[in-house]
Amino acid sequence: MSILRPSTRCSSRISVAIAAALLFSFPVLAEIVDLEPRGAQILPAVKVIGEAPESALTWETDPKVPRQPVPASDGADYLKTIPGFSALRNGGTNGDPVLRGMFGSRLALLTNDGSMPGACPARMDNPLSYVSPETYDRLIVIKGPQSVLWGPGASAGTVRFEREVDRFAEPGIRVNGSLLAGSFARNDQVADFETGAAPGYLRVNGNHSEADDYEDGNGHVVPSSWNKWNVDTAIGWTPNEETRLELSAGSGDGEARYAARGMDGSKFRRDSYLLRFNQSGFSGPLQSLQASIFSNHADHVMDNYTLREPNPMGPMPMPMASNVDRRTVGGRVALDWAWSQWELSAGMDTQDSRHRRRSAMGRDAYLIKPRMKDATFANRGIFGELSHPLANDGKWIAGARVDWAEATDKRATIGMAGMPNPSSGMTRKETLQSGFLRFEGTPTDVPLGWYAGLGHVQRMPDYWELFSPDQGPAGAANAFAGIEPERTTQFDIGAQFHGERIHAWLSAYVGRIEDFILFTYTGGGMMGPMSAAANVDARIRGAESGIEFRPDGCWMFGATLAHAWGENRDSGAALPQMPPLDTRLSANFNLRRWSFGLLFRAVAAQDRIAQNQGNVTGRDLGPSKGFATLAINGGFRLHHNAQLTAGIDNVFDRSYSEHLNLAGNADFGFPADPQRINEPGRMLWVRLGLTY
Repeated sequence: MSILRPSTRCSSRISVAIAAALLFSFPVLAEIVDLEPRGAQILPAVKVIGEAPESALTWETDPKVPRQPVPASDGADYLKTIPGFSALRNGGTNGDPVLRGMFGSRLALLTNDGSMPGACPARMDNPLSYVSPETYDRLIVIKGPQSVLWGPGASAGTVRFEREVDRFAEPGIRVNGSLLAGSFARNDQVADFETGAAPGYLRVNGNHSEADDYEDGNGHVVPSSWNKWNVDTAIGWTPNEETRLELSAGSGDGEARYAARGMDGSKFRRDSYLLRFNQSGFSGPLQSLQASIFSNHADHVMDNYTLREPNPMGPMPMPMASNVDRRTVGGRVALDWAWSQWELSAGMDTQDSRHRRRSAMGRDAYLIKPRMKDATFANRGIFGELSHPLANDGKWIAGARVDWAEATDKRATIGMAGMPNPSSGMTRKETLQSGFLRFEGTPTDVPLGWYAGLGHVQRMPDYWELFSPDQGPAGAANAFAGIEPERTTQFDIGAQFHGERIHAWLSAYVGRIEDFILFTYTGGGMMGPMSAAANVDARIRGAESGIEFRPDGCWMFGATLAHAWGENRDSGAALPQMPPLDTRLSANFNLRRWSFGLLFRAVAAQDRIAQNQGNVTGRDLGPSKGFATLAINGGFRLHHNAQLTAGIDNVFDRSYSEHLNLAGNADFGFPADPQRINEPGRMLWVRLGLTY
């Protein structure tokens, strides 16, 4: 059973009634009082179902725009607004992103085109746990194996969080910021300051986010609190419109409580450095040059005592902690050329990473132990994308990439018993090829565009697939020695319609994955079930679609649908960790200074499962039930530089859980049989956004 906190349900019902009345009255009050002069700037609507794709398979959005559910505390939470994305729930924060049922390094996750893969063997600190979305200017998503420009292994897609600073033509200052308060003591502060003149600029941004444990729809407390911060500084040189040289540095830290894990994250230290150079304005075919060098360090501590109180159902286990860190350095150079009928982007990238760990029983006893290097990785890649426009309003795009990857096992012993490691000192080297061919149709006589593309990616197993499993494939000494690279071949097709009042889009895919890396879990015990990794062949297919209808200048109605399906071809069973059918319906009303919106989300039951199979973080716990939730929001522009938004998530305080989930940990009183972590109950929030 879950821990129960004294109920506040009566007061919350009153708060909901007041907030709902205010939200529904916004448009009426605006008409009666006519607070806004005619022709004034329209208030941006709260984002509830993500953006429509900008172009074939590419999505782009502004992470600073307020969104619902409650504005995200990490990168994975923000991605859930884009159809096709879901997340493995960790607790209140630091969920692990999943696109179309694909997980881990099948997704290239980049910040300012640099990689920060995290250090925890169970991905407690996945790459997006170090990302505060609102401190970035652009989020760009490419679905499927349809680009080779942004690093190796992106068989499911590519996610890029980017910061950009417009050149200051004359001395000036720009400021963005926000304050957020919500239920369960949620409070966030974000500040982004830029100043500069024609020769250069200075940018400083930072954020702080924290929340207490939330209550689910039954009033049960779910251990899920967090407290995190980030600060980043960049100084740039811009002698003209075509030249930019930028040096940036950033740090962050935090802690997070996890209802579904045997340990919490008591440290998420991040230190990042980046030097990048852009040059354009060349004469001749050469259009631009981009070059960057980065260094990212993640220092992560897991323990079972800093954020936990004694279990009322029994004694806490022996205090223990594990400290892991990972430093990743790399760089990228790319050149863009253009001729009358051809465009080419080509270059090379490199990445080196080393992983260390130490652990001990007893409070903070790990601090006196030395860090031991257990793994190193290296990758060198060359890439090129070539496009050729046609006379009949279409174009061909092709890309190719070759990677030389290697991994070295530095572990002397493995397992809790410290058995000798049979692959100690072994280095694996792989040469991997990837590529795609896509046609994009853009007829001028109708507002319709379409695309069809075939892509292939060969992916090196990542740290979690080589080093985290307790066992490897049958006949192999361990996972490091036995797991083969994945090979994904996928066909993508889609279309977009841009009408005067209707915008509709559809994307679908079908693919085969040779040597798909699958985890199988057995048994239990103090440290949880044992995991074994093996290669199987799989097939996948699915689709996402969306429509927006604007009957007039005030109303906008929208809907999205996402479906993913997978099969283990070796056994004929379902592929695990596939999200169920997910649909969202929205309505937004915007009247100059006022806005109002609602979001209805319905998720189907999922009974196509592979019990106790999955990935390094999650496994199929059994069939899941469907659910439906309603959220409402409203906004008011206080000033042309100030915007107030508010929302209520899970209006009817439903008790429900996502299919992609973790089982509650017994340390918090959850039952021994796997029980999914419930989502938050009714939650109220208000956000003040400021610009100058």
